[in-house]
Amino acid sequence: MPKERPEHQIKIMITQVSDSLYSQLIKTYGENLPSAEPRSLDEIRKQAFERFKRVGFPTVKHEDWKYTNVQPLVNQHYELDVEPSFAAIDLNNAGIPRLDAYRVVLVDGKYHAGLSDDVSDVPGLSIMPIDQAFERLCFAKYFAQFADKTDNPFVALNTAAFTSGLFIEVGKNTQLSKPVHIIHVSAARQPVFNQVRNLYVMSAFAEAEIVESFITDDAAERNLNNLVTEIMVREQAKLQHYYLQTATSQSSYLNHTEIYQEKHSLYNNYNCTFPGPAFVRNNINVRLGDSEVESHLYGITLTAGNQLVDNHTIVDHLKPHCESYEWYKNITQDTSTAVFNGKIFVRTDAQKTNAFQQNNNMLIGEKSAVYTKPQLEIFADDVKCSHGCTIGQFDNDALFYLQARGISEAQARILLVHAFAFDVTSRFANATVREYVEHLVEEGL
Repeated sequence: MPKERPEHQIKIMITQVSDSLYSQLIKTYGENLPSAEPRSLDEIRKQAFERFKRVGFPTVKHEDWKYTNVQPLVNQHYELDVEPSFAAIDLNNAGIPRLDAYRVVLVDGKYHAGLSDDVSDVPGLSIMPIDQAFERLCFAKYFAQFADKTDNPFVALNTAAFTSGLFIEVGKNTQLSKPVHIIHVSAARQPVFNQVRNLYVMSAFAEAEIVESFITDDAAERNLNNLVTEIMVREQAKLQHYYLQTATSQSSYLNHTEIYQEKHSLYNNYNCTFPGPAFVRNNINVRLGDSEVESHLYGITLTAGNQLVDNHTIVDHLKPHCESYEWYKNITQDTSTAVFNGKIFVRTDAQKTNAFQQNNNMLIGEKSAVYTKPQLEIFADDVKCSHGCTIGQFDNDALFYLQARGISEAQARILLVHAFAFDVTSRFANATVREYVEHLVEEGL
């Protein structure tokens, strides 16, 4: 006969199931939402929540989540609405030496005016908490128009239940003289599930740089962050967009970024993740929605410990005469895991498309792992497209060569990794950010 479980073990199991994040969300939906919202937003929320209830959280049986198991994260208890602790927030870990920028600080997703720069006198630039933008015309026009057309259940959940985030609008013909540096701080003193929603609108002929840093306060408890960012890049606009992930192991992130581009626009994304956060999933989807559009996606991932970093990208060519260029490099140490899944779609109308995708991987840790899946789906017949990937181990012959010439083993390893990453880092538009990223690569080895 099978051995009976003790009664206290059964009670623990029941508690764990009942306290799962899904059951918490179902039971408490609507309790923490703002009371004064436009009726249209209320309807969007309800529809999104119904979509989330139907599908629930993804499992490894879903192809897009095959190597990224979120169940250990979501089968835990979290506080769902925690007032941020603004006391003694240390921003030193987010500082980028010599970067002159407008600083914006979000603590557990909530805008911190005291730590942020006042940009009210900057011509053509509007920055505010997202709940203050509900009445703006461009909010009604663009919110949930792009990200919510995907099948990502975390997007549906975010739309249904976000309580914080940021709205940025760069006005027509505005060319910002300095970058906007957004610092995301995880600081809650109890386990928390944060849902943050951002909307960035680049008006016609506008130009800007947005640098986003993710850090964890030293006193922070375990936190899971579900962030969705929608970006509208209008005609002739240009946006340089950086993600710098330097949080610590208490933090886990589910980031979804949806970009839609109009004619003659340029969007560049530089996505960098370093040792620290236990779990990172980045979805970056770019829709080239008109002709003569250009997009570049660059990524550097350096992992360590038991860290898991998963980058999923989509570049969707919808119209003719567009160009995209994507290059991701992963460097894995210890027992960490890196995942790359890059999809390029060239639709029937997208003739004269020029699309390139490359993923290169270096395994330093003997027990580390890389899963890579470049995909290219072409439905047009007059295009120039290529994609590929490589996976290799650390070159010990090259290491020996450098050591034989008097270079220490540690410095030789750094030189070889720098050389591997150079193809990507050399393409960073901002030299100050590039130097900082190269320093983080060196520091993370």
